[in-house]
Amino acid sequence: MMNFVVKTIANAGALAVAVWLLDKITLTGDSTGKEIGTLIIVALIFGLVNFLVKPVVKLLSLPLLILTLGLFTLVVNALMLLLTSWLADRLDLSFHVEGFWTAVLGGLIISVVSWALHVVLPDGD
Repeated sequence: MMNFVVKTIANAGALAVAVWLLDKITLTGDSTGKEIGTLIIVALIFGLVNFLVKPVVKLLSLPLLILTLGLFTLVVNALMLLLTSWLADRLDLSFHVEGFWTAVLGGLIISVVSWALHVVLPDGD
């Protein structure tokens, strides 16, 4: 359970950095509390998408991953971020990613920040 909480906090922090750095990734709310709540829910959705959908997409795109020496992972990460944005829109959450290239850059930022936070935050397992 502690590992789940740590991963969710890391995802929320990484998403917050991406929102802060990129103008085309938006998170809006009436108050700071609502923005934080939305960010945590979006982090949970992002974690669920990465847990359920990403392995299937990576398996199906394995030839491209091998051919590009893993660089296609940036495209897979962008697609997961766009899927998260689409799901957030369906759930009336105020999180939006505008465009594929923004998603690629956002996915790269989220990957780097998430990795750094996982190094710093304690692991419960």
